[in-house]
Amino acid sequence: MKILDMSFKTSTNKIHHLKLHYASDGLTKEVVTKAMADLVAANLFNKDGENLIVEPVAAKYVETLETPIIDAPTA
Repeated sequence: MKILDMSFKTSTNKIHHLKLHYASDGLTKEVVTKAMADLVAANLFNKDGENLIVEPVAAKYVETLETPIIDAPTA
């Protein structure tokens, strides 16, 4: 499974990650850049007086690989 991990600078100069588990695979740099800019402009993510998404920093796909050790029985 691929996860889109977008990193943003917060209003206190920390890094905040916004991870989307159901993002389209193969998004272009231009599409992700615009989406990140739109999220910054929307000013939706605030917690305890801190704006969590102030400036886009980076974006990447993260792939999760599962290796079963014991399979669950089928019903």
